[in-house]
Amino acid sequence: MSAVLPAARFGAGGARPWAAALRGAAARLELVRDDVQGLPEPLDVQRWRAEADDVDRALLDGLDGPLLDLGCGPGRMVRAALDAGLPAWGVDADAAAVAVCRAAGLPVLRRDVFDPLPLEGRWSTLLLLDGNVGIGGDVAALLARCAALLQPGGRLVVEAHADPTRDVAALWRVRGAGGASEPFPWSQVGLPALLRAAGAFRVEATEERGGRTFARLRSR
Repeated sequence: MSAVLPAARFGAGGARPWAAALRGAAARLELVRDDVQGLPEPLDVQRWRAEADDVDRALLDGLDGPLLDLGCGPGRMVRAALDAGLPAWGVDADAAAVAVCRAAGLPVLRRDVFDPLPLEGRWSTLLLLDGNVGIGGDVAALLARCAALLQPGGRLVVEAHADPTRDVAALWRVRGAGGASEPFPWSQVGLPALLRAAGAFRVEATEERGGRTFARLRSR
């Protein structure tokens, strides 16, 4: 039986521009705060829909399977992990994202990351990239969920916001040429805020690659 998915999730409802972009109907999306007037942030849909680049592939160095990509979107990191010889799966709450992955033959579940998942407590590696540390709008709760999914000593590779001072939890919308989604809770954290929320982990390394910022964490 499929899990009941929450309505307030990334890009859902309204004009559903995220689903349109995943189907190739739109290429330009932006993330906008729902509670204040501010500059919108572009969403790199073209990169997410393309094959993994050199930065993406380098993130997989030294990792073990089974690997789970949380909020896998159209599945480029699942494909990259499989190509690297790692047993890998993706999970995403969006039906359009899951459809794209399955059409490409990728093993993906349609679930919210807080739903029951296979191999609870036995994953070797989790990926939390492309802003997905914002899922649910509560970074500490999301990282605690990651710790529960991992086996002892398992690794989490997580991407922080490029702005090291960022520490925001708010309601946001995805907006495209055809309109905007319904508001959903989302967080953005730079590396210092990310590490403050990562009490269930010890820090193995932090790094910057291609203008992106990452932390490699190991569960205690």
